[in-house]
Amino acid sequence: MTQVSEHEARQVAEEARESTWRKPSFGKELFLGRFRLDLIHPHPEGKVEARERGQEFLARLRAFCEREVDAALIEREGRLPDRVVAGLAELGALGMKIDVEHGGLGLSQVEYNKALMLAGSAHSAIATLLSAHQSIGVPQPVALFGTDDQKRRFLPRCARTDISAFLLTEPDVGSDPARLHTAATPTDDGSAYLLDGVKLWTTNGVIADLLVVMARVPASDERRGGITAFVVEADTPGITVEARNAFMGLRGIENGVTRFDQVRVPAENRIGAEGEGLKIALTTLNTGRLSLPAICAGSAKWCTKIAREWSRERVQWGRPIGEHEAVAGKVASIAATTFALEAMVELSSVLADEDRHDIRIEAALAKLYGSEMAWRVADDLVQVRGGRGFETAESLAARGERGVPAEQVLRDLRINRTFEGSTEIMHLLIAREAVDAHLAAAGQLVDPESSLADKVAAAGRAGRFYARWLPGLIGGRDRIPGTYAEFGPLAQHLRFVERASRRLARQTFYGMARWQTRLEHRQRFLGRIVDIGAELFAMSACCVRVRKLAAEDPDHAEDARELAHTFCGQARLRVQDLFTRLWTNTDAIDRRTTRRALDGQYTWLEEGIIDPSIPGPWIAEQATGPSTVPNLHRTVL
Repeated sequence: MTQVSEHEARQVAEEARESTWRKPSFGKELFLGRFRLDLIHPHPEGKVEARERGQEFLARLRAFCEREVDAALIEREGRLPDRVVAGLAELGALGMKIDVEHGGLGLSQVEYNKALMLAGSAHSAIATLLSAHQSIGVPQPVALFGTDDQKRRFLPRCARTDISAFLLTEPDVGSDPARLHTAATPTDDGSAYLLDGVKLWTTNGVIADLLVVMARVPASDERRGGITAFVVEADTPGITVEARNAFMGLRGIENGVTRFDQVRVPAENRIGAEGEGLKIALTTLNTGRLSLPAICAGSAKWCTKIAREWSRERVQWGRPIGEHEAVAGKVASIAATTFALEAMVELSSVLADEDRHDIRIEAALAKLYGSEMAWRVADDLVQVRGGRGFETAESLAARGERGVPAEQVLRDLRINRTFEGSTEIMHLLIAREAVDAHLAAAGQLVDPESSLADKVAAAGRAGRFYARWLPGLIGGRDRIPGTYAEFGPLAQHLRFVERASRRLARQTFYGMARWQTRLEHRQRFLGRIVDIGAELFAMSACCVRVRKLAAEDPDHAEDARELAHTFCGQARLRVQDLFTRLWTNTDAIDRRTTRRALDGQYTWLEEGIIDPSIPGPWIAEQATGPSTVPNLHRTVL
């Protein structure tokens, strides 16, 4: 079964790639060594007609959050008050991305992401609820793949009253859906499916009214079977919410463990055909991933505000701490990185709205880079605040000081490096796209059902690999880049991006030629390749955003140029270091040390401590069958 599942996963991924391969992609071209600035400059306008509607909603959302959201209360109780959830529904926040014809607000991706920034700054659990509901919950897959009947039945409910959740992960299944165990067995008359299994980390699942559930339909002579998507009513008999999970951060998140025992789902609630579940999930995540970097950018903006205020207010050795170079460097990094994160989110969102580009790589880069850099920004803020950064907002307020939740933001942001694809998985996902782009450009894209290793091996055996265009890349180190004179002082950074893009393509090819079938196991090499691409994308987004602001907001154009210049200078140093570490690193010795550690060679190092995790965390007692615990489902009043 595992071999069939892996084959299915590869085939689905290839089908998704083929469906958008002909669309232009700035990110794909960047990894190929072709700096296609024309794809993002002039900065795309997006859905201009939806901007006014979005601004009106943002004003109402801000007023609601300022009036109704008590962040300290959410932290103390570890849940969103019912009145807040109900108020968001009344405001229309549940239907931000749903078309007007189905009762939603019909906001563009740009305005939707601004709303998530705003809501997340009030409390991160609010943005998580709204994002899980609309970015990956019922509205997105139904809008993209649902029938007209499904859209009429489910979208108006999701827009006005019902909260939805997305259920994929299982206790033994994380980023590898090939191991998915939840079964959807067709009834004898074909009118329904019976769901059995357990789903873990079901964000919104504790309070959801509608669920998108991924389950495996058994294959037979009469049916294709495979992983399939279903819309499931949360109050269907046989569904039990067994636990409400608690985490390091996001203390108001409604996340639990859901068990299905002979849950009857009408056949008309199946989204798409049998076996299309992974395709639906992957396509949904392409745009859905943009919600996380938007939330990260919003948190970074708050960190910038607090860092500025505290660095001016706090005096040490006769001067504000912001005037001391050690702290000043962190403040500069916080502000410049925040500008870059917002630039990446805005550019990726506009490209998504226009629907003329293949944004899989851009969205993945924004998610990867946003989650990593926002965490770094929050960590710097805690350091700038010193002891007050480590102290909770509630404790600060109890002492009569301003309750600044710096440590809370650090805790809340940590999960974004794991949500919807961990950093490690994102590295591999983007690397596969980049390597496949190389193979396609070389005319060596073999059987789409082949693994990455098989493709690289086939390309390596071809004696004229890259014969049509590699000479241009190899000679690229002497090629004079464009002038980019219209960008003024920022032109130097675009010239750097152009050169670095060609160098990146060469290094990717050298890695393919050196390791061939073993390339997919050189995950740290591939991770550095992807990190370089992320930095180059961020630099490009910054520069084109400055040009956009120069036309739209000339009063802040010079400030934006300075922030972009600062960020690009910092990013160039990181890129140069990453290029060096492609070939000068400790990867080999680290692998040997890891093997010895896993073999138990260093157990003596663990002596002299107590392990508080024993006897261990709660584990699901069985994969199927009726629940033995009370149903913890909480209905919003």
